[in-house]
Amino acid sequence: MNEKETIIVNGYAYPTISPDTLSAWLPALTLVSSFSYGFRPDGSLIDLQDENIIEPARAAGVGGLMALTSLDENDEFSGELVRQLFETPGAPEKLVDNILNTLRTKDLFGVDFDFEYVLAQNRDQYTDFIAYAAERCNEAGFLVTVALAPKISADQKGQLYEGHDYHGIGQAANFVLLMTYEWGYAYGPPLPIAPLPAVRQVIEYGVSEIPADKILMGIPNYGYDWMLPFIPGQSRARKISNTEAVLQAERLGIEIDYSEEFEAPYYYYTDSNGQEHVVWFENERSWQAKFNLVKEYNLAGISIWNIVDPFPAGQAVLLNNFYPLKV
Repeated sequence: MNEKETIIVNGYAYPTISPDTLSAWLPALTLVSSFSYGFRPDGSLIDLQDENIIEPARAAGVGGLMALTSLDENDEFSGELVRQLFETPGAPEKLVDNILNTLRTKDLFGVDFDFEYVLAQNRDQYTDFIAYAAERCNEAGFLVTVALAPKISADQKGQLYEGHDYHGIGQAANFVLLMTYEWGYAYGPPLPIAPLPAVRQVIEYGVSEIPADKILMGIPNYGYDWMLPFIPGQSRARKISNTEAVLQAERLGIEIDYSEEFEAPYYYYTDSNGQEHVVWFENERSWQAKFNLVKEYNLAGISIWNIVDPFPAGQAVLLNNFYPLKV
């Protein structure tokens, strides 16, 4: 498969993104998802001031999505909030009414549902809600995408996974975004952010339940810097951009290693206080390995978390592999 294919490229962005960074990313995007809108248990919508994302995107032929999350007032994903929504009579219908009003008012392209830690007891209600929202949004001319936890089996245990029905949601939504990142995370032990064997496992399961032409593979645009030794319950890694990770290594005169097993770059260093660190991040080679998976499985495209940091080298690899669809 040597010819460049046209794919969908979604990028998540906070309204704090700098205009220059957004402008630099837009040529590589199909969709940009403003993170994030919220909701209350009664179905009312918590708006987001994202005109600084939507308007430049529209001018560049990039569709704006409302990323609607189940983040609560503590900025944490809440299965309880989702439960209250589904158990309040009329609230889900009211929420979809409010979504449609906002999509029309802001001239958005659609909505991305990112409800995480949905309780197992609400699994089927969530699937039914997505089907209802997709039917109404599609009728009105809007796209519906859903972010899904990185599952490897239908009956996978754990609250992150149990409330997401790959088959049901895959049938109902226009596209799904598989969140194939965060194996290495701020509070966890040092690991690659998206080790390729683990990503492949999720994609393998994904295509067994969902048509490949509906799947966007999650791509991380960041890394983490851990102090060593890692102490469970105490350690917290520092988030670092891919570009910053390379510049830090250059500044310290450290050679960057590459794990062929995980398809990810990393390096160790000792700081000025004598503290040892390890950094796992993404570079052109690790992104290329992920793009090869997209081609191998004939996926619809990719979803980048997130585009707040520039990554010119990664963007160059993306554009060397694919043509981003324009809306």
